[in-house]
Amino acid sequence: MSVRDLLVLGSASAVPTKTRNHNGYLLRWDGHGLLFDPGEGTQRQMTFAGVTATAVTWICLTHFHGDHCLGVPGMIQRIARDEVEHVVNAAFPASGEEYWRRLRHATSFYDTSEIAEHPLAGDTVRLDTGPAPFTLTARRLDHSIEAYGYRLEEPDGVTMLPGELAARGVRGPLVRRLRDEGRVTAPDGRTVALEEVSVRRPGQKVAFVMDTGLCPAAYELARDADMLVIESTFLDADARLAEERKHLTAGWAGEIAAAASVRHLVLTHFSERYRSEDEPLFAEQAAARFDGEITIAHDLDRIPMPRRRSASVARTG
Repeated sequence: MSVRDLLVLGSASAVPTKTRNHNGYLLRWDGHGLLFDPGEGTQRQMTFAGVTATAVTWICLTHFHGDHCLGVPGMIQRIARDEVEHVVNAAFPASGEEYWRRLRHATSFYDTSEIAEHPLAGDTVRLDTGPAPFTLTARRLDHSIEAYGYRLEEPDGVTMLPGELAARGVRGPLVRRLRDEGRVTAPDGRTVALEEVSVRRPGQKVAFVMDTGLCPAAYELARDADMLVIESTFLDADARLAEERKHLTAGWAGEIAAAASVRHLVLTHFSERYRSEDEPLFAEQAAARFDGEITIAHDLDRIPMPRRRSASVARTG
């Protein structure tokens, strides 16, 4: 049974707190595991969450500030120690490659050859995901150092219409052939096209936007996302500070989600300056601009993907 969910391994910003570890987010997707921004303590948080290093197939770093990457040495060494046999891809800003090297080889250990590096350069990068059932795109954001956001996108599929298939006499192995080839000859000799007997099933999309100021790339990454995981470091009252430090407020995160037609907004990366009783304000300020589902991330939360969007009833045939 395929699993699609987000495991929150940490949800603090620069300084961890008693209740929030440094960043760490594991997106599980049909047997793949994309680990975004592993901060300090990620290994232990994964133990609490009940997942192992073998679950990780991608490590995706947005930038090289410590709260987003200081867990890399432990994760790489754990992957080596556990003798993970599959390739683990690692994406990171090429401008920080020196930091990557330091993190990758921070101490002596029995190394692994199963790390495939993908340095990111340019405004938009389409990553090679091979046979994985998704594409992965990175876009440059606007932070104090070079930073990228990520967008995972499942290709659109089709939903077959049993009534239309039956009306044309298409059944059994012919259905699979029709799905694969797009056209078959029915038993009565008629040619049946896939678009006559199916509707488009929109693929699911997830966007991951960490440290950034408001910028076009954040909106582009979030466009039509089923789930947007986004920093909301500050409350709106501290908007000037957020602007100076090139971060987002809860209200700005809500603004991006609304403009991009996001379905589920996940707020995270909270500054330690706020108390636990301030937490509802993040959701309230995001909700003032966004009327969809909002989740305040907490460490060790498991957030399922929203149910798939309904297939389009409009056929092109």
